[in-house]
Amino acid sequence: MGHPYAPAELQLPGFVPLQLSQGQILAPYLGTSLFVVVAIWLISGRCRGLSKTDRLLMCWWAFTGLTHIVIEGTFVFAPGFFKKENPNYFDELWKEYSKGDSRYVARDTATVTVEGITAVLEGPASLLAVYAIGSRKSYSHILQFTVCLGQLYGCLVYFITAYLDGFNFWVSPFYFWAYFIAANSFWTWIPTLIAMRSWKKICAAIRAEKVKTK
Repeated sequence: MGHPYAPAELQLPGFVPLQLSQGQILAPYLGTSLFVVVAIWLISGRCRGLSKTDRLLMCWWAFTGLTHIVIEGTFVFAPGFFKKENPNYFDELWKEYSKGDSRYVARDTATVTVEGITAVLEGPASLLAVYAIGSRKSYSHILQFTVCLGQLYGCLVYFITAYLDGFNFWVSPFYFWAYFIAANSFWTWIPTLIAMRSWKKICAAIRAEKVKTK
């Protein structure tokens, strides 16, 4: 049986077509993401001494952490997701996303490696950042800065390898812009802004410490 991905010559023995529509896949993901953000926003309101920026950061780190662990983790540890006769929701999600980047359904080694590191290291670290901000831990900004660098590095590898490998992994311009570009853009500009903020906070703390020791 054929498949809907690009390039057309991509070999996917045993491929099982999608059983859920795009709406049936995206609606639960967006709904759950919104629930997580709202829940963390409300919970963070009970933490003393937090600014609105801190609370928003907690929402982001909770969202991205769960995305890394739950969504990307299922991709990494389910190599045969595209040929399951009785696929689960996550199998269907990755078959849908692969319309924007067929390297996922093809199990491209670079893609699997980047996603594996993201799921195993950056996911838990992101959730730790939620706790660190809420508890006002001294390592909060160092942790956030480090995870942001990891996310930005992963995005660079993701986009650069796509270009070097031919830049022809999407079904249509819609999937290119909606999935490959837009869906991944959040992990470029948001980590950049957070890294800049944390860098300034770290530098300010070091300057203040130097003044104390004079």
